[in-house]
Amino acid sequence: MKKVILITGISSGFGKETAELLVQNGHIVYGTVRKKTEIKSNIHVLLMDLLNPDSISDAVQKVIDHEGRIDVLINNAGMHTGGSIETLPLEYVKMQMDTNFMGLVQLTLKVLPFMRKQGGGTIINFGSIGGLMGLPFQGYYSASKFAIEGFSEALRMEVKQFKINVVVINPGDFHTNNSLTRRDFIVNSEIDPYQPQFEKTLSIIENDEAKGWIPEILAKKW
Repeated sequence: MKKVILITGISSGFGKETAELLVQNGHIVYGTVRKKTEIKSNIHVLLMDLLNPDSISDAVQKVIDHEGRIDVLINNAGMHTGGSIETLPLEYVKMQMDTNFMGLVQLTLKVLPFMRKQGGGTIINFGSIGGLMGLPFQGYYSASKFAIEGFSEALRMEVKQFKINVVVINPGDFHTNNSLTRRDFIVNSEIDPYQPQFEKTLSIIENDEAKGWIPEILAKKW
């Protein structure tokens, strides 16, 4: 059955592969990006920034205006910080939590009223193995994913009465752009007491990610 699907973060990785596969399977797919990106498929591309509540509202309304419903919401978009819990700048901590958790929450809250009125739907939230266990030097990333885990568990019980299903996906090591984006939020400092161990740990993490599965494997699980 053809479904109307809204998925965040389709410029690369899980989002890109999943959106393209869903289109190939005949679904109507709306995918979000933070900045204009050329997508060579039949995905309907929407500009949306999880740090901008107005852009979240606009994106949801555009789907509703064109399709009248949203059957599936896939909260895939997120960001990755790297550094010690003690020394990572607070502005990075706030950006991490606001993007991965609060952005997801705000988008979900915009979609839920439409799902209730239409008689059901599915919400799929991307967590992480880091949301099941704390990862060293990715403490705030783990915290954001732990938050998604608890939020989703409570939400699942609350919305079950409206025939809305809530699912959490917790990937392990995959070969995506996580290593690259994490590097954008690392503060290298010779006076940071955690720096030597952080560099050693980071090299192990990035090596595991480089050897991880490709995103297409997860996309085919839908």
